This record gives sequence, structure tokens and C-alpha cells, in this order.
Amino acid sequence: MAAQFGRRLRKGAATTAVAAVAVAALSASQAPGVNDHGRQTAADATPSPEASASDGSATGNSPYYTDLPPLKSPNPSPSTGPGPGGTGATEAGIPATVLDAYKKAETALREAKPGCNLPWQLLAAIGRVESGQARGGRVDADGTTIKKILGPQLDGNGFALIKDTDDGAYDGNSSYDQAVGPMQFIPSTWAWAGRDGNGDGKKDPNNIYDAALAAGHYLCRNNWDLSQQGDLDRAILSYNNSREYLNLVMRWLEFYRKGTHEVPDGAGTLPDNRSDDGASPTPTIPGATAPAGSTPRPGPKPEKPATPQKPGGGGTTTPKPPTTPPGTPSTPPATTPTPTDTVDHLEDAGTAKLTAMAGDTFGKRISTRAETEAGKAVAKVRVRFTIVGDTDTTFTGGESVATVATNSSGVAVAPALQAGEKTGAVTVRATVVGRTVPGLDYKATVTERAADTLARTGDAALTCAPGGEFANQVEVKATYDGAVADGVAATATLITSADDATANDKGPYFKDADGKTLRTLTGLKTDAKGLLKLPKLYADDTTGTFLLRITTAGGATLTVELTVAAAETSSPSASASPSA
Repeated sequence: MAAQFGRRLRKGAATTAVAAVAVAALSASQAPGVNDHGRQTAADATPSPEASASDGSATGNSPYYTDLPPLKSPNPSPSTGPGPGGTGATEAGIPATVLDAYKKAETALREAKPGCNLPWQLLAAIGRVESGQARGGRVDADGTTIKKILGPQLDGNGFALIKDTDDGAYDGNSSYDQAVGPMQFIPSTWAWAGRDGNGDGKKDPNNIYDAALAAGHYLCRNNWDLSQQGDLDRAILSYNNSREYLNLVMRWLEFYRKGTHEVPDGAGTLPDNRSDDGASPTPTIPGATAPAGSTPRPGPKPEKPATPQKPGGGGTTTPKPPTTPPGTPSTPPATTPTPTDTVDHLEDAGTAKLTAMAGDTFGKRISTRAETEAGKAVAKVRVRFTIVGDTDTTFTGGESVATVATNSSGVAVAPALQAGEKTGAVTVRATVVGRTVPGLDYKATVTERAADTLARTGDAALTCAPGGEFANQVEVKATYDGAVADGVAATATLITSADDATANDKGPYFKDADGKTLRTLTGLKTDAKGLLKLPKLYADDTTGTFLLRITTAGGATLTVELTVAAAETSSPSASASPSA
């Protein structure tokens, strides 16, 4: 198992009594969802219905550190020194690189998802509970942990059952998944939630910058506003679906909000206790690092021999003979299959053609139905929609993944798609969460921005003397179905004639940056108001009427007349005849 995180607490009666008092006091003053005695009720340990409707959990509900923050949150000066195993002011210290990663993630989310209101202290609280701030800040200069931080394998033996999804790429385990890195993402979640937080071109769950940014985006999905307690609770429960976990993270969040400071990397305080203390031992995986802060645990203790009951106790002093022959394997109790277990395949549920112009919201949405082998609809199944490939198209809210539960008709409707600027085909893949069945791919198409109408914004005549400069510039407005058509590509050409769209070799012209003659302009785009103002026009010595044709993507065309004519001169007045 991995190196221990500090000394294990002695389990003596005195320590237990002190801890009980501390927990009760802290619970009464800080914890949400506790009763008047500071102890969690049975209901608190029940996963939240809201979380159950979300996309599982980031960690696969892996174990976490249960150490509580001190009763008082000091606001220490930066000179307050850390010390392993310390309390009070030292507990508020966060390793420098880890703290920097949290704050950078908050800044990035403030720009990417301003409505989320993610505080970096929430990332710090989760980082503390998940890995003790990356094992007290044991990271290199780039923010990557010195050694991998792995949770126990999720083999159903005291933990969730999550079979391998990454062929061991992240966790080194090709049989079962394990939570990975300082923020403890399971590989199947990291596959879609991973981010590159340090700009090195990689998405590494073992890097605190990548993991912190991914955690921020994960907590900000579903349009949650973390300044609202209800959304904050949902976000935390989606990370690990446990009321105890929610209460603990909230305690650390409030602790860090009251004051924290930077300490050197590797000098952070280390937690002692984990939520799986006393659980069955975790099998050793060759070449894999043990769970963060875990300590070797003995195997199950042998059962004590039956103690004869006292007379009058209603029992017997003689054990009953076994009802089955020795060595006969016991039959496990029958289990009722979940709705997810009954899904055999996914079917399209009448999705219409998916097409949108760049920058627009798709008018149609993807609908998928979960069915049994017999074709019967299955309700209450989570379907994950993932946008795959090189595209900047997202779901509304900016995410590339969305998870939706099927309704009573077995249908899950994905959020609306928001087209990006990259044109072409987009693939959205629907899969069943928690069930290995073939995915269902949907094709969407993003077309370039277009206009169907062009009109001049003014009606002044466009005239010029030979060799001169036109007084007015040509400005047009583009629309599509009557709405402003912004960002539409356009071309302007001084054409030969109405029937010949080739560029003219005489008459009006534009100038390039070097003052050279141009009679075709490409790469033009309408602005946010759909307006396009052309550069100044000039005339050579040729007189006559000329044509300027403007075309846009989508087929909008406008032809404008230009006149080059010499200025009119008045005839000289007759002179008076000489006097006789």
C-alpha cells in the first residue's frame, strides 16, 4: 500500500471521547444537514435524488479522507509555518502549486462560465478530501504528482463495481477502474471531462492544473450556479454521491473561506482517516500505487465460536447441524435487475434532420429510446450524449457531454446543439451509462453563415469625375429570413457587364495596401449588425456607367451602378458688340 499520510490516530477511549466532542461542536456550528446533536441521521447517508439523476459521480463514489477541519478557521499571516500533522493555522496552508492551480481554474471558469460562480475554495475543499491537496503538495514544477495517486480498484468488493474502461491507460488496471490523480477522477469520467489546464497539449488526471480545471468544468455543468445552495449541493453530490461527503466538503469550504495561505510544495498537512477504514482489503495490482494515504489493513477476522446461551434464554446450548452437506456452495440471494440491466439496445426516436448555420442553435434535438431485446421501452435509464471529433459545436452551455434520463416512454432528449464556427459534419454519440451496448451515432451538419438578401443602406448617387475619387463609400446590409446576417462571407467585383461577371479591366477600381489597382475584393465579412462597408472607390480616365456586384454565402446578390463622367461646363456668354 502507499506511504502513510502521517500517523494513524490511536483508537483509545480518551482519543475517541475528545474526537466525539470535537465532531459534535463542529457539526453544530458548521455542518449542513445535521441534527441538533451534531450526528448525521440515516437520511443524511442516503444518496440525493438529484445526484442520482446526474452523470454518476466523478470519482465513482471512491473512498475519501474524513478528517475534519479545526473548530476555528484562523486567518494566519503568510509567515505561519506548516508542519506535518499540525492543526490550527497549519491546516489552512495549501501547497503553492496546488493553490495556484485552484485559482487559475477559478479564473478560467469565470470567463468560460460566468454564471457558475465557482469559488476556488470549493476546489480546495474537494482536493483536501480527495487527496490531501495532492499528498501535501508532492508535485513537480509542472504540477504533476511525484507518484500516481490511485483509489482502490472498483471491483464491487466493498466499493462500486466499475469494470475497466480505459484498458489501464490511466490507472494501470485493465480489469477494473480506479480513481486517479489529486482530484480522483475515474477513467470513464476523465475521458469526457478531462481538460488541459497548463497548456502543454495533454489532459493528464495526475496533473493538478489539468485536474483542477476539469473539476471546475465538471462542477459547473448543467448550468448550475454554485452561489445558490441547492445547485452547490447538487454539484458536490455529483462528485461523490454521499450526504456525509457533502457535509464534509462544505465544512472544508467554509474553513478555507475564512482564511488560508500558501505553504511550500510538499509541506502541506496530511490527513489520517479514510471513509473506507475497516473495509475489506484491496487486492494488490502489480505496478500500481496504492490508494492515496491508505494503510495496510488486516484481512477479515475469523468468526468467534458460538457461545452457548444461558438457560431460560430461549436458545439451545447445542449448535444446529448444517442443513447442507459440507463444501456445498451457498446460493447467493436473487437480485432484481435494474432498468439499466434490461437495456439491450438504443433506437432513434424520430430525430429530424440536424442542420444549422455556424453560430446558430440547432432547431431540432436528438431523441433516443432505450429498449429491451423484445423492443419494450425502458424508463429511468441514463443516456450519455457525447460530441465526438474535431469540432467546436457544443451543447447549450458549452459542454461536449450531456447525460439525460429516459422518460416513461424510454426516450431521452439531448439538450439543444449550439453550432460552432467550424463547418461540416458533426457526430453525436448516444450510449447507455453503466451498460455495455452499442452506441448510436447521429450526424449533424454545420453550414457556413449565409445571407439571402442584400440592400444598400443609402440611396445617394455614386458618381465620380475621370481620374478622381468617389465621394461616397458603398455600404450594404445582409439579412437571412429577415434577421441580421452577421459574419457572412462576401465578395465585391467590378464586373464587365450585367451578363459577364468577370472583372472589368477599366473604369472604377479599389486600391490595395500598396496603392495598386484591385477590381475584386475577397475575404469580406459582415459585422455584428450585418453591415458591410467597402473601401473607397477610384476612377481611371474612362467615362461611362459601370457595375459593382456584391455576393454573399447563401446566394444574396446586389448590383450597384457607378457613373464616371466629366463635370459639366457652361458655354461662355456672348460678349457685348463693340460700340460704333
